[in-house]
Amino acid sequence: MIRFEDVSVRYDGAERPVLSGVDLHVPEGELCLVVGSTGAGKSTLLRAVNGLVPRFTGGTLSGRVVVAGRATEDFPPRELADVVGYVGQDPLAGFVSDSVEEELAYVMESLGLPESVMRTRVEETLDLLGLVPVRDQPLSTLSGGQQQRVAIGAALTAHPRVLLLDEPTSALDPGAAEEVLAALHRLVHDLGMTVLVAEHRLERVAQYADQVLWLPTGGPPVLGDPGEVLGQAPVAPPVVRLAQLAGWSPPPVSVRDARRLAAPLRARLADAVPPAPRPSRGDVLLRAAGVQVRYGATLAVRAADLAVSSGELVALMGRNGSGKSSLLWALQGTGRRAGGTVAVEGVDPATLRPVDRRERVGLVPQQPADLLYLHSVGAECAQSDAESGAAPGTCRAHLDALAPGVPDERHPRDLSEGQRLALVLAVALTPAPRVLLLDEPTRGLDYPAKSRLADALRRLTAAGHAVVVASHDVEFVAECASRVVVLADGEVVADGPVLDVVTASPVFAPQVAKVLAPLRWLTVAAVADALEAV
Repeated sequence: MIRFEDVSVRYDGAERPVLSGVDLHVPEGELCLVVGSTGAGKSTLLRAVNGLVPRFTGGTLSGRVVVAGRATEDFPPRELADVVGYVGQDPLAGFVSDSVEEELAYVMESLGLPESVMRTRVEETLDLLGLVPVRDQPLSTLSGGQQQRVAIGAALTAHPRVLLLDEPTSALDPGAAEEVLAALHRLVHDLGMTVLVAEHRLERVAQYADQVLWLPTGGPPVLGDPGEVLGQAPVAPPVVRLAQLAGWSPPPVSVRDARRLAAPLRARLADAVPPAPRPSRGDVLLRAAGVQVRYGATLAVRAADLAVSSGELVALMGRNGSGKSSLLWALQGTGRRAGGTVAVEGVDPATLRPVDRRERVGLVPQQPADLLYLHSVGAECAQSDAESGAAPGTCRAHLDALAPGVPDERHPRDLSEGQRLALVLAVALTPAPRVLLLDEPTRGLDYPAKSRLADALRRLTAAGHAVVVASHDVEFVAECASRVVVLADGEVVADGPVLDVVTASPVFAPQVAKVLAPLRWLTVAAVADALEAV
């Protein structure tokens, strides 16, 4: 169904090709997972399938790409729209309508399908992706995860034979991600759809893949069985890294298969004590009481209370639309607040000038590119240093710690999603605000980059700062958070140590906890330390 024949792609001005010598065959009715480090070329590979590369992105493509018998050199993207559906990393940037139903119908209207067919497919898609409650809402009012589901639904309504998905679960809560992936699994197995997925949260997707394509930086692509390929890759999910630690071969890629092998490992860990985060003993830096956020008749946040102390990293979790982003903006001071009080070191940030607010509380939003406005990475870093009164090179050092090797002369819009996020995080870390708020900071980041981010946040909290992270990434939360606050319908429904909250929930539990249950272990690193001590 999809064939790459010695395909290489080089962008203008780049030192080396972003893709080199890709030979790939994805048969009809298979799901192929594309993995690799941030900036390895995963998005480029997907866009080459429907001709967006190089027609709309520029650069030079050598070799041949054939999809459903059509060579992309002979068929422009508009002539592939009936067989190829594409969902990019930023759903909002691809929307062409104002409401959910209009967006779901747009591609079918473009293809000239009868109204009766469109009506039926819209209803099917609303049910398939759990979008019925928001069917009449404007797209601008939806949460990031809801917008992502709409984008996937818009691609599915055309009933394409090939579906390309770039980070499809990055903005979804664990439950919603499982629903979407289960729906894709049914489409692959029941209808013979061919799916190509680029994803960093491999713990969610690997179990559904028929084969994995790994794009090593600077090396030839590797295609094969999921367990065997991921066992070689530095971006392997926790279950594969746990398998390597325990000596299981070939490594399992699902929790179910890992549990079948885990009894001896659980026995070795039976007398070991899982590490617990050190309780914070610092002063309260951020205090919120009775915070309410309202959008028209909708109460997004209902009387939320939150206190975060110096040296504490708090994870804010909950399903899509539970009010996490709204609460973060209210805490930062520029978001709506219908009621309640917020104080950072005794001062309401809403009353501060922007320059003073930035030193007390910083916020990295879900769409980090909104904070970038200059024409090069180097200019953004220099401007951040100047605005923050930091020593020259401070922002650049943060960027190198998160995503090494990003050129100074590169335009921020030409970076991969993960590189762009790393740049915005570096800008936010430069003034070292007393309180740092992060909204889904791991979207687009591979596992090594997430570990580097966790290290940076630990250094920040060790220096006495406070961090609040809104995230659906349970693996990242397990690695770096000391406390978890769970929101549901705008209300705080759980607040406690990370070990207690995530192991009590089958939804929020990381892979290691699921494999080793009833033992309460969260990360591969903690297990490795315990085995060394045994």
